[in-house]
Amino acid sequence: MGAVTSSVAARFAFFPPTPPSYQVIEDEATGKLWLSEAVPREDVDVMKLPTKRGTEIVALYVKHPTANLTLLYSHGNAADLGQMHELFVELSVHLRISVLGYDYSGYGASTGKPSEPNTYADIEAAYECLERMYSVQEENVVLYGQSVGSGPTLDLATRKPHLRGVVLHSPILSGLRVMYPVKRTYWFDIYKNIDKIGLVNCPVLVMHGTADEVVDWSHGKQLYELSNKKYEPLWLKGGGHCNLELYPEYIKHLRKYLQTLERSVDIVRIGSRRGSI
Repeated sequence: MGAVTSSVAARFAFFPPTPPSYQVIEDEATGKLWLSEAVPREDVDVMKLPTKRGTEIVALYVKHPTANLTLLYSHGNAADLGQMHELFVELSVHLRISVLGYDYSGYGASTGKPSEPNTYADIEAAYECLERMYSVQEENVVLYGQSVGSGPTLDLATRKPHLRGVVLHSPILSGLRVMYPVKRTYWFDIYKNIDKIGLVNCPVLVMHGTADEVVDWSHGKQLYELSNKKYEPLWLKGGGHCNLELYPEYIKHLRKYLQTLERSVDIVRIGSRRGSI
């Protein structure tokens, strides 16, 4: 029974767009990569990253010239980078933040098959890219997990104690809890966010639509209640599972949250300078 339920949960979790919405194109003269369905931009880098589980994932980095923080974005279930490219650029512009998004193994032009362990390796590869290629420090990273993306986001957050913040967008308590109203955690469940949220040490912003037809609003509310460092949540009245970005409150609240985090960065830097005098 456990194996069967686990298989059902895994199938629910992963619906990569078929066919993928893009291909990775290489400029023969410069070697620069870009997505086939997007206009090449000087402020956007496309790269292929190896993971410790032997797959190669595609990542997209949008650079903002004055950004203090970087958003590491784990997208939702039935999306890939071709569909997310425009949103990442808009977030970077309107929030004045750099954004790194990536496709899970088996999504878009990433190799392999999607699985819970693979997504954990995928987000690790994306995070290590920020450190290695862009010299981004842990305390300047904000993790952003949408829907299924809340799984790898919270898993990484439990292992990075100095993160600046975590955003959970229409998050799940666990894979099994999306389908069944279970009251306990079973070993065969996937993305056990309900058990991990209490291990996160940075300010957590939870956003959820009150009319979410895929992941009930109660998932977001319970994760908010279990957070150690709560930031004012955003409950969008009438919001569904895939349309929160269309609400003006979405970008306003996200900007307010990031500005709060930036002020905390400044306070830390000032304290550090005073301590060195």
